[in-house]
Amino acid sequence: SKMLLLLELLALLTPIGCPKTEPLSGSAQDPLFRGADRYDFAIVIPAGTVECFWQFAHQTGNFFFSYEVQRATGVANSRNILATARDPNGIQLGVSQNVRGQIDFPTKETGFYELCLDNQENHFGFMQVYVNFGVYYEGFNEEKKQLEEKKELNDTMEAIGVSIHKLQLQVFHMWRFYNFARMRKGADSFLLESNYNYVNWWSMAQSCVIVLSGVLQLYFLKRLFNVQSSSRQKC
Repeated sequence: SKMLLLLELLALLTPIGCPKTEPLSGSAQDPLFRGADRYDFAIVIPAGTVECFWQFAHQTGNFFFSYEVQRATGVANSRNILATARDPNGIQLGVSQNVRGQIDFPTKETGFYELCLDNQENHFGFMQVYVNFGVYYEGFNEEKKQLEEKKELNDTMEAIGVSIHKLQLQVFHMWRFYNFARMRKGADSFLLESNYNYVNWWSMAQSCVIVLSGVLQLYFLKRLFNVQSSSRQKC
């Protein structure tokens, strides 16, 4: 029994290895995998909180991050939010504080890049923010471009491959502009709905005030005539 207790104590004291968060492949010689290169979604950020995301990127990539505050609640009803981007070493690469904005930078190191949305200035209401971020790779430098241009003259299949790659990049940038327009459309839709509700409630309040003032005027006029008639009878 003492031996069992000693083995259990040694097992408890032995440090347990934590798994690495780096996305390494099975073999040490294989490169790091890329995973998903872009994301777009809406997120609700509570009052006084910070939400962060991490996107993995390789070197020689182009990182993009855009956001749009679709709606905000609270006393001040401010729609400004603070967005920051940091590299794998924690160095700040960009900052934006507005209703909408974008942060673009080249990825000089391989690792996880941090994106944060700060709603700490708003202590009484949440914000719904639409975000679109990711990384894309050009895949060509100047030397490769010259080699590809030479290959285009002699190799038809290589020329088709280069054309397809360029077309994919153009389609990707079209998707980015389309997504940004969709963010603006969503924010405008929430703003129109909010203004519509505000106009309706304000109209109802004004109607109630007008009706109430008319009722009070009739009441005071009727009371005035009653007082005058009673005073004449006493005379």
